[in-house]
Amino acid sequence: MLKEIEIKNEAQVERINRLACQAPYEVWLFTRDMMLDARSLLGLFALVGKRASVVVEDDVPSGSFDRMVAKMA
Repeated sequence: MLKEIEIKNEAQVERINRLACQAPYEVWLFTRDMMLDARSLLGLFALVGKRASVVVEDDVPSGSFDRMVAKMA
């Protein structure tokens, strides 16, 4: 499952990281150039000012995923 978001600032990076760390499943972000574990705060800062896709495995409930991504955006 995936959804695209735009990462605008450092506060959003910290929010994405916090939400990913709270999730009971792995959360990844990818662009055309890189794929990062959303629990890696340092790596996420490379995405400020870019669009990225939030990715989780297909067995994650879609409602849970949708709510998490809405909080990230």
